[in-house]
Amino acid sequence: MTVTVLMVAEKPILAESIAKILSNGKLQSRKGFNGACSVHEYSDNFLGKPARFKVTSTCGHVFGLDFPPKYNNWDRVDPVDLFSCATEKKEANPKLKMEKYLSTEAKGCDYLVLWLDCDKEGENICFEVIDCVQNSMNRGASMDVVFRAHFSAIADKEIKAAMKNLIKPNLNESLSVDARQELDLRVGCAFTRYQTRYFQDKYGDLDSTCISFGPCQTPTLSFCVKRHDQIVEFTPEPYWILQTTIDTPSGKTIKLDWSRERIFDRDVANVFLSRITGCSAVKLTSITSKESRKEKPTALNTVELLRVCSSSLGIGPAQAMQVAEHLYTHGYISYPRTETTAYPSSFDFNFVLKQLKNGQFDTVSQQIMNDGIQKPKSGEDKGDHPPITPMKENSGHLSGDQLRVYDYVTRHFLATIMKPCKYMVSTFKFTASTEVFTLQSRKVIDPGFTAVMTWQQVNEDESFSDFKEGAEYNIQKSQLDERKTSPPDYLTESELITLMERYGIGTDASIPVHIQNISARNYVTVESGRRLIPTKLGIALIHGYRKIDPELILPTMRSEIETLLNLIASGKQKHSTVTSHALEMFRQKFKFFVLNVAKIDALFEDSFTSLADSGKPFCRCGKCKRFMKLVQARPQRLYCPTCQETLTLPTGKDGSVRLHGEHKCPLDNFDLLYWAASGGKLSDSWSFCPFCYNNPPFEDMKKGSGCNNCTHPTCKHGMM
Repeated sequence: MTVTVLMVAEKPILAESIAKILSNGKLQSRKGFNGACSVHEYSDNFLGKPARFKVTSTCGHVFGLDFPPKYNNWDRVDPVDLFSCATEKKEANPKLKMEKYLSTEAKGCDYLVLWLDCDKEGENICFEVIDCVQNSMNRGASMDVVFRAHFSAIADKEIKAAMKNLIKPNLNESLSVDARQELDLRVGCAFTRYQTRYFQDKYGDLDSTCISFGPCQTPTLSFCVKRHDQIVEFTPEPYWILQTTIDTPSGKTIKLDWSRERIFDRDVANVFLSRITGCSAVKLTSITSKESRKEKPTALNTVELLRVCSSSLGIGPAQAMQVAEHLYTHGYISYPRTETTAYPSSFDFNFVLKQLKNGQFDTVSQQIMNDGIQKPKSGEDKGDHPPITPMKENSGHLSGDQLRVYDYVTRHFLATIMKPCKYMVSTFKFTASTEVFTLQSRKVIDPGFTAVMTWQQVNEDESFSDFKEGAEYNIQKSQLDERKTSPPDYLTESELITLMERYGIGTDASIPVHIQNISARNYVTVESGRRLIPTKLGIALIHGYRKIDPELILPTMRSEIETLLNLIASGKQKHSTVTSHALEMFRQKFKFFVLNVAKIDALFEDSFTSLADSGKPFCRCGKCKRFMKLVQARPQRLYCPTCQETLTLPTGKDGSVRLHGEHKCPLDNFDLLYWAASGGKLSDSWSFCPFCYNNPPFEDMKKGSGCNNCTHPTCKHGMM
């Protein structure tokens, strides 16, 4: 009897690659009814039985966590209720109809094999798929017929090995993701809704549509503001260096390094200068040579890849992860989300080196195989995925950022199995009176791994072979050089990633998202060198949190939550216990924040303009008949100084708001406005009443609707 096996991957391209590998290219494909996914079919054996395989995919998460519709009205729901109200799973992308699609494809299937990404998020999607298909499969989706493939790369060897060693999906890891989603939703929405309404109703130039808070996002911003504060509070301090220039035997002049480095007292510095003022020469008292080495890197994990992309390639973390995901799904590199920096004992280095033959790195790969693979530097095994490695040569299809990231991943891999860089350091020690000066030169003995990681090459100095121990060399000039201590620079993305990893802020997958969010919310701007400069809004928020409750911005709070979530993942704590404990803690903090929010006002008043003083007269209010002001900073809105009421307006780069002649709304007497689409497209332009736009007058009219959706029976501007 032939059985039917449904296999589900995380992305359509992964499903196609997996099906081609397992069927040895003998498959038939068809488009799924949702238009986004395909189904690839072939025949083989499964658990010793003849089987028909159907390979398809999701498009990431099937469901997302949200509040029921009645809790999504910011005006009517008290944010504190969000800590305890109901939540529900909704389709992440309703247009794809993924739940119905998976359910349909599962009809008549006997087994389910899940090929989702092998991390906690992937484990969570496993159980989303199970929920979708359990009522369609022949025997339901009990764990007896559900299997999980564990793989780290889209390569024949990996995929076929995973198929032979199927395991069961991990419910505890999935529940830890559920807990994180619930905490981030409830905590983030409660704080965000409250402070957005509070601050936007008081200030007109915040220039951010959403004053968001996040358990990871806010400590991330705090790192940037802390560095800004250090720069602002820094006081330069003068110091002095004794600089001595001598003649070399070859006739050149060189500067010597003073062994005392720097002195912060000018009088003391002058004493040292006076000691050598009468000296006409320095004596070379010793020449020593010592072999040094620059160690090769540990194997590549996600955080290091993000750091290098930002600091050396000029690619932001979010873009870097998109590029890495593309390279992974197209089989160029292994899974790019991993914390591990140690290769497993079974790792096949020769297999990877052979994949790189006949490409750009053919010569290096062949040389490594000829010389013998060097033992990699000890790293850390976090128990997730192997380090990031190349999986095949660049076939000429890569360009731009994809080529640059692939090139770095490949060079890093090769460097880990090459020799360290060895070089000789020669130190020349000179004396003049009581003062000691030095000069160093470096000469490379074996470039080792720096032959591929060329940016880490040791710069060779002049050899100074003509210097003789015991000889004296004329002093050209001795003087005190006055300098000043300088403040630290603003944090770069690379430095911020290091801090986030150290304090457990976010995961290797979410770190780029948190950095992108603080930029999108106008809390920081990304300047030259990918430095993160806090804005007035970002600084005022962090200083305000610090006044009310410093724990809200401390990185240790999130790392403690992550520790609790890991207890769920390992099965040591229940999902309900952890979430209820964490939510109660944040609920109390939220209530304390609301009671003390006025402490932030003094900071905002110094930095921003009140609504009453913002904007320009624009249209008449239907209540007081006086002019309302148009506040054009994000979010664009109307403010009535008399009624002290704020009304939101349509926003976007694809249009603008203007007066709609002298027309008024027959329901509330507000001046009608007109949303004019860019390019003059009449089909995308519409009139609206600003009051009805915020307060729909009819039950069948949604908030944010224009006159074209108004069911007023006689208004000439309405849809009737």
